[in-house]
Amino acid sequence: MASSPDKAGSLPLDGVRVLEFCHTIMGPSAGVLLADLGCDVIKIEPADGADRTRRMAGFASGFFYAFNRNKRAIGVDLKSAEGRAVVHKLVETADVVIENYAPATMGKLGCGYEDLKHLNPRLIYCSLKGYLSGPYENRPALDEVVQFQAGLAYMTGPPGKPLRAGASVVDIMGGMFAVIGIQAALRERELTGRGQLVKSALFESCAFLMVQHLAGEAMTGQETPPFPARRGAWAVYEPFMCKDGEQIFLGITSDGQWKRFCARFERQDLIADPAFETNDLRVRQRDKILPIVAEIVGRFSLAEMSTIAEEVDISFAPVARPKHLTDDPHLNAGGHMVEIEFPNGTTSRVPGLPLEMGDHVFGVRRQTPKPGEHTRDVLAEAGYSTGEIDRLASLGAIACADPPI
Repeated sequence: MASSPDKAGSLPLDGVRVLEFCHTIMGPSAGVLLADLGCDVIKIEPADGADRTRRMAGFASGFFYAFNRNKRAIGVDLKSAEGRAVVHKLVETADVVIENYAPATMGKLGCGYEDLKHLNPRLIYCSLKGYLSGPYENRPALDEVVQFQAGLAYMTGPPGKPLRAGASVVDIMGGMFAVIGIQAALRERELTGRGQLVKSALFESCAFLMVQHLAGEAMTGQETPPFPARRGAWAVYEPFMCKDGEQIFLGITSDGQWKRFCARFERQDLIADPAFETNDLRVRQRDKILPIVAEIVGRFSLAEMSTIAEEVDISFAPVARPKHLTDDPHLNAGGHMVEIEFPNGTTSRVPGLPLEMGDHVFGVRRQTPKPGEHTRDVLAEAGYSTGEIDRLASLGAIACADPPI
């Protein structure tokens, strides 16, 4: 598939080379953000079978293709001396290493920060783990595990029924914090000339989401209940059923919005009622207000109610499913969808980098790579001859998309 060139001729992180030792979501999400921003991200997969994420099934079958566009892929056996030597050679000219293997794994393979910093003092080494430094740092962790541990699952489900969020929000946020740390380290390297170790973690990322609740408890002296049982800050802030069986979420968050909504349906009685005059008063009258709003909304289809909500300038949204994003008119008109290819030959539009920056176009320059697709190119760039590459491939130290000559 044709690439999407950047209008300005280069991307913000053009020229930054990243070696990625990552699997599943957390690390690859950091890698795809860096790749979309222009980094040359070289994904290093095991030589004996590639990243296991490629072979995941069911719910996880799309993970690899969601987070590995715009990267190059090579296969290397890190357990062999020859394979480690290849990685050490690549590190000499790399700017960044990112890894999200289990704690201590990279050190055992001779590719930990202490091993690599001597080869390249300018190297920024980013480890994405379950936990930052502390009593938990050697525990394995998963997105869902820390959602329960940090309180996100408690806040998401109804009382007594904690529930994980409906996407890998902590994995992706951990990847985002990793990118923030990497960018800060790149800036600091401009001043000092030296790289450093950067860490990002699932638990601390999820704990960061709890700041608003902890602050609220400090202010009120009351424990924050789960969201389904919360006392909301606004009287109308929830989904309603339309006459066609579809749902629409309405957020009427100001006195002006309330008046415009009521006026549109000629409900001057609601505007004049002193019990509904301010948002704080309306919150106390939710039991009376919500049935009124539900009855009004129930007269209209989703399309009709969406038009009305836009006319009176109140916040609204259809209660959508992920598949509805594919044809979302705003995402497609704004150029925020990218087309990716899958191994079965199909293509699909998915949301791209959610960022606008000058004249840059953050599109797909390179489709998700096949296992070992770029091994020969990357090693040739590092100075290996064709014969040396063939020898390493015959030893199993590297894996190439094509067989040795």
